[in-house]
Amino acid sequence: MNDSIKYEMDMKMEPSSPPEKDRSMHSRCSSAGSIHTPTSSAHNTEDEEDSGDNKSSTMSYKERRREAHTQAEQKRRDAIKKGYDSLQELVPTCQQTDASGYKLSKASVLQKSIDYIGYLLQNKKKLEEERASLQKEVMALRIIQKNYENMLQHQQTSPGRTEARLSDDIKFQVFKAIMDEMFLTFEQLPMNDFAELTSGVIPWLEEHCKPHLLRDVVNRMLTNITTNYATECAQDVVANRDMNSI
Repeated sequence: MNDSIKYEMDMKMEPSSPPEKDRSMHSRCSSAGSIHTPTSSAHNTEDEEDSGDNKSSTMSYKERRREAHTQAEQKRRDAIKKGYDSLQELVPTCQQTDASGYKLSKASVLQKSIDYIGYLLQNKKKLEEERASLQKEVMALRIIQKNYENMLQHQQTSPGRTEARLSDDIKFQVFKAIMDEMFLTFEQLPMNDFAELTSGVIPWLEEHCKPHLLRDVVNRMLTNITTNYATECAQDVVANRDMNSI
């Protein structure tokens, strides 16, 4: 009985401790935990380096993009400036500086360019109308020329007409007689200035240059010239006959 009491007292006095097996497993786990700690630190360092490289790459891409945008914007501005300079060289009204001595603004350059384009369009339209009028005139003159060439060719090829042709002297006498007859009424027009003469010529043409009046004048002049010409020819025949009789 005493032995049992002693054993119980000894058990109470000894501190409780985990079993040997548990202590060995705890020691191994602690060792394993201490062994894996440097590896975790290495992985954390690599992740931080990768994160830093990604940030640096992102910043470099943004900087390159910003630089490319800046260069493109500068090229655009240079092209616009070159365009305005070319406009000022091409448009005559833009080559003059402002009255105050300052250069023309871009708005002024654009407005003057628009006005100059409008002027060129009007001038182009006017020139095209003049060209069309001249083309019609040239066409009419060519038709007249062709008609005269046909008439001349017909006269040259017609037989028996050579003897019936009038001399240039007779033609001039006919023309002179007609003009003298027309001048009798024309000289009565007022001629103090060009405007007054112009205002008088039109009524004179309407009154004295009608077809039937001109036909009467020409017939009368031809009759007079023919009579005079026949008289002169008869006188020449008589004179030649008298000379031959002598």
